[in-house]
Amino acid sequence: MERWSGRVALVTGASSGIGAATCRRLVDAGMKVIGAARNFERIQAIAKELESKPGSLTAIKCDISKDADVFSLFSSIKQQFGGVDVCINNAGMSHNHSLLDGTPEEWREMLDVNVVGLCLCTREAVASMRERNVDDGQIIHINSMSGHRVTPNFSTHFYAATKYSVTALTEALRQELRAAKSHIRVSAISPGLVETEFVPRMLKDEEAARCITSQFVCLQADDVSSSVIYILSAPPHVAVHDILLRPTEQVS
Repeated sequence: MERWSGRVALVTGASSGIGAATCRRLVDAGMKVIGAARNFERIQAIAKELESKPGSLTAIKCDISKDADVFSLFSSIKQQFGGVDVCINNAGMSHNHSLLDGTPEEWREMLDVNVVGLCLCTREAVASMRERNVDDGQIIHINSMSGHRVTPNFSTHFYAATKYSVTALTEALRQELRAAKSHIRVSAISPGLVETEFVPRMLKDEEAARCITSQFVCLQADDVSSSVIYILSAPPHVAVHDILLRPTEQVS
């Protein structure tokens, strides 16, 4: 990780869970981290905790589903830090309805966050790298095992569709960067069940979420953030395409 010390990383969905754990890891590694999320205050609190660490965390309020917020985010990064060298697209969400019970409003919200927001952050990050002749940058999508298989859990079927999109977008971006003779790398991390705020938010029921996450020992946010470090630590000639990880006892 030495080559990343002092360089700039953007983490979306940084206020909790995998995003917050990733911010902590990168600050520990000496990176200048921009944490973006709607909950600005929570990122500020994490930044205060990390003040004695080698790197730094700067909070920027941003709703990834709003184009104007994303453009403002990258404008602020350019003004304060020059640009980004690493972009970690972690922001994601799901509603708790089957395809037959879902609404267009819910579907569009999931698409705007999980797919369109991810694409826009990626496009702007790559543009920032190329503008500054950064040819060793890294894009990391936090995908999901749901981007690789469809389970009988009806309430996650549209979420799975958005994550299948991320799987396709990871390979598509790899092809485009290669065609452009760029050495900017793109990777994905696809975790199974992680014990974070994601499930309680989806279910809107803390007790129901506990019933799910107590069935076996779930992944923790730091298990996923360690995969971020693995990807960034790979030598320049190694492109880690997708890491699939699940709890040992998870069925699929």
